[in-house]
Amino acid sequence: MSSRLRILDRVRAALADVPPAERPEDVPVPRDYLRAHAEDGLVVLFAERVADYRASVLRTAPSGVARTIRSALAARGLSRVVVPPGFPAAWTDLPRTEDLGTAELDAFQGVVTGAAVAIAVTGTIVLAGGPGQGRRALSLIPDHHLCVVRASQIVADLPDALARLDPARPLTFISGPSATSDIELDRVEGVHGPRTLEIIIVDDLSEEEP
Repeated sequence: MSSRLRILDRVRAALADVPPAERPEDVPVPRDYLRAHAEDGLVVLFAERVADYRASVLRTAPSGVARTIRSALAARGLSRVVVPPGFPAAWTDLPRTEDLGTAELDAFQGVVTGAAVAIAVTGTIVLAGGPGQGRRALSLIPDHHLCVVRASQIVADLPDALARLDPARPLTFISGPSATSDIELDRVEGVHGPRTLEIIIVDDLSEEEP
């Protein structure tokens, strides 16, 4: 008997006493496990974990977002930068794009996006293809990714993040610059995505801000 058939037999045996009309939602699943490994100081913790991944972190008040974006790009000498549709116009007047191909995106030095949510414990940002985030290729092809994260978007841990996300969306989880290591443990960045990740944390956003 093949391994596949053995596994299927075990599944059938485990389901033998399940009533035919029963559905997964009919049986409550205990979820009393620890949902988060942090409670307070989420913004500071997120900034520390992001820095651990060799990403740069900047913080600003809502009124300083546009200035911080300009300064961050100027400090790295980036002039050919693109932003996705839906990115707040009050934050930048950089050109917006939606349908550029791979070769056209590769001509840009960097991209500026927003995020759907950020996870403090893991230092992860999540893009969901929504307004201001763009399709996946937009955040993977240019060599520099500057991501603007609102403090209110930072949650403690993965379960809290998943609760805010739509599983039907194209989710991209990003923890630091794209990197890999060979057998000698030599770290190489920029192999599967941007070589540089920079995150701007926007503190204390009010309802009037974009």
